[in-house]
Amino acid sequence: MNIYKPILAVGSIALDTLETVHGNRNEILGGSATYFAAAAGLLAPVKLVGVVGNDFPQAGWDLFQSRSINTDNVLRQNGVTFRWGGRYSPDYSTRDTLFTELGVFENFQPEINETDKSTPLVFLGNIQPDLQSNVACETSTAEYIVMDTMNLWIDLFPEKLREVFGLAQILLINHEEAEQVTGKSDIGAAATALLDAGPEIVVIKQGADGAYLAQGDYRLSVPVYPVDKVIDPTGAGDSFAGGFMAYLSLHANPDFLDAVVFGSAMASFCVEGFSVEALMSATKENFYHRVATIKEAMLEPNNG
Repeated sequence: MNIYKPILAVGSIALDTLETVHGNRNEILGGSATYFAAAAGLLAPVKLVGVVGNDFPQAGWDLFQSRSINTDNVLRQNGVTFRWGGRYSPDYSTRDTLFTELGVFENFQPEINETDKSTPLVFLGNIQPDLQSNVACETSTAEYIVMDTMNLWIDLFPEKLREVFGLAQILLINHEEAEQVTGKSDIGAAATALLDAGPEIVVIKQGADGAYLAQGDYRLSVPVYPVDKVIDPTGAGDSFAGGFMAYLSLHANPDFLDAVVFGSAMASFCVEGFSVEALMSATKENFYHRVATIKEAMLEPNNG
């Protein structure tokens, strides 16, 4: 039975400028919370927590409204919206940051309406660990708190980050970050070390190589959906999180392997266009087609 539990998602809302082999884009919608909300909002109700400046374009608000994303917890402050610029190598194996202008995001302190603090599902997007910790403490009654992070926070605030590991039930992290935190290059060993740090479930994202689920002694790899052309991989991890948590929203007794499949399917849309354009053009029908395709691939002999 579908129950459609709402998801409270905190993270960055940004305007991105990108240079890729497939073209350049200036000041397109970006940020961890934006990608997450666009992805999860296809299937589930999302409450967005973030901050924007008074220069944030109306097109951004219209996009959120088109997916019925609740923006009551988005702060509108005098100043400029967070901006980030990046350049991808021709094969997308590396990405250089061209500029980072934090604007109003620099002093962002999430403000959550009292009634929304009891939201059953909480996503702690890629923000400073102390802010993640504050939100986790304010939403401690949640059924699942899911967190993401990045190498910058691992470098700057390792102890605070480990505190958040103890507050979240589920950790989403990529392979390089997992090795950075644990010092272990073997994905299984890294997953075990991360589970020992507090989360009940660890999902290690491996880019084109799929995702690795660790829950207790259970281990399984999930492949990606084969896309014809990668246009812009920005936000793929947050889109993965959106698909993952949308599954949790829809199922009372979740099978976390299926949740990872949902994440993989959702991320495949993200990379097919700039910003959230491919995510926003996705339909439930073609999403579930991709879920089925991934599950079929998992049944093939010799699947990892």
